[in-house]
Amino acid sequence: MNFGQALDALNNGLKVRRAGWNGKGMWLILVPGNDDRDLMPGTPYALAMPAASAVSINPHIDMMTATGQMQPGWLASQTDMLADDWEVVS
Repeated sequence: MNFGQALDALNNGLKVRRAGWNGKGMWLILVPGNDDRDLMPGTPYALAMPAASAVSINPHIDMMTATGQMQPGWLASQTDMLADDWEVVS
């Protein structure tokens, strides 16, 4: 698949990855946004915005890394965007 097809798959709730990625177990998901999410005391959002009671979070893409950790806010490189080795993860 190309990057556009991978984005379509993400928008349909599927996980995707590049066959060319070196790390094992890596994949991406689309995290939907949330409007007016209540702030939990002590969290970075609550500490940064003490007068706020809620925050809206925009949709974003997160990556499962080769070390088994989720990385929020993954950004595609030009190599990723031009690659045609994208695939759906089952």
